[in-house]
Amino acid sequence: MAGLPGPGGSSRRTGALNAVAVEGATGELRQRRQHGYESARPDVQRHVPRDATSIVEFGCSSGALGDALKRRQRATVVGVEVNAEYARDATAVLDRVFVGSAEDFVAGPAPPEAPFDCLIAADVLEHLVDPWTTLRQASAWLVEGATVVISLPNVLYWRALQRVVRERRWPRDDEGIFDRSHLRWFGPRDAEELVARAGLRLRYIDPQYWESGRALVWTRRLARTPLAPYLPAQLIVVAEKP
Repeated sequence: MAGLPGPGGSSRRTGALNAVAVEGATGELRQRRQHGYESARPDVQRHVPRDATSIVEFGCSSGALGDALKRRQRATVVGVEVNAEYARDATAVLDRVFVGSAEDFVAGPAPPEAPFDCLIAADVLEHLVDPWTTLRQASAWLVEGATVVISLPNVLYWRALQRVVRERRWPRDDEGIFDRSHLRWFGPRDAEELVARAGLRLRYIDPQYWESGRALVWTRRLARTPLAPYLPAQLIVVAEKP
């Protein structure tokens, strides 16, 4: 997007820009986004350590993921959510919810629950003006060895690239890889750079394939070839604070 700062740039327009990410996220639009925005995210849950006791979740939406974690283990979960309606729902299931953007959250004083031993940013960093700085600032509130779990849509996904070529335009959808509220885009190498710029140590990237059956078998075989970056639709990035 023209005029937006690159990595390390200023993000003082955060509030207004993040409001775009949730504008109209009520009623019919919220129903259409429910699967993607209000899921308990088992794909993310399995990477959260079961011994984590103090968790902060950026983009907690209605709190489904944090609620599932609290039911699974003894943990305090602090949510950060820019949309007031989602945040109101999340307060019923999480320990505390900060209503505002992740960028505004890390720009303020450390919350009383800090330091955290786990940070979750599931499909939220791509909505931010400056996710690189936000993640770096957030890492200051983590204990040594803390786990960071990030979910990012893979802009290099072959079906997404095929669609761009076919339509000869950049699609703008209500959700998914081409969610109209995305401000940044990431492939596997971008994801590695994201955690490195934050001073975090990459543990691994868990590629999420949307195929099933025989197609999934072939996809996993192709993942051993140079085609690997184009096969996952989603990237689960797991890192730690050194």
